[in-house]
Amino acid sequence: MAELRLVELSASTIVAVNNMSLKPGQERFLAPESYAIAATVVNPSTSWQRVVLDGDEVVGFVSAGFDPEAPQEHFRSVLWRINVDADDQGRGVGRFAVEQLVEEARSRGLDHVDVIYEAGEEGPQAFFSRVGFTPVAETEFGEVVAEIRL
Repeated sequence: MAELRLVELSASTIVAVNNMSLKPGQERFLAPESYAIAATVVNPSTSWQRVVLDGDEVVGFVSAGFDPEAPQEHFRSVLWRINVDADDQGRGVGRFAVEQLVEEARSRGLDHVDVIYEAGEEGPQAFFSRVGFTPVAETEFGEVVAEIRL
């Protein structure tokens, strides 16, 4: 593995991001119901979308939002999505992306980052626990709200 780096999502990386593969069963955990609803009111100026590169190869994607005006607390500093290509999972790509997100949140003076996910076998819960997220609540749809305190 070359040195991982983060770059902004761009026209030159979006196709590779869209073509990243998942492990069987992971697709059902991509977009919790809460995200689908929130996406209708997300302000593009508050989004933070980055691509993880290993050398010149796209190996991951992270999308977050920093919106102090968001109507729900857990959408004010939130990890919307993290995807790591199936062939690159287990190599520290996701941990790297979360660490970079936490640094961005700190640089903005925030005290936490939330994530919302659906619990379930083969879901993201174990990963989020390993990188420091702690469950703190549940959404109206029964999804887990977890946070990293900064």
